[in-house]
Amino acid sequence: MKQHLLLIALLLFSVQFLFAQSSPYNVVFDLTGKDSVSQMAVIRWINEITKSNPNAKLEVVMYAQGVDFAVKDKSLVANEVTRLAENKNVSFRVCAIALKNHNIDKSQLLPGVDTVPDGIYEIISKQAEGWGYIKVAR
Repeated sequence: MKQHLLLIALLLFSVQFLFAQSSPYNVVFDLTGKDSVSQMAVIRWINEITKSNPNAKLEVVMYAQGVDFAVKDKSLVANEVTRLAENKNVSFRVCAIALKNHNIDKSQLLPGVDTVPDGIYEIISKQAEGWGYIKVAR
């Protein structure tokens, strides 16, 4: 009897493991700070994830002070953002409201960076679609 229970438990674990591995890897990162530690952390995470899972879909949403991450001459990681934005599974989105509040024109954004009407709504929408959520903070 114990052997049967052990076998059943092992089979259930195997099925659960296989199912977990087949679910999509979609993550939205919430970046609101302008500090270098947060900016470098999100770049590091994206690099690590895309290496281990090239099919992962990753999106960084910036609002509040986080807009500096994607602005020419302000971003501490401009080269990395531009390089990563070339990956079809990685996107960088800046809140249009935050741009307006900081008097930043879209033309000042790094190549490959897009805007969304509302950064918070973008994050909520991704979560409603089943995306994972990571707050970028130190």
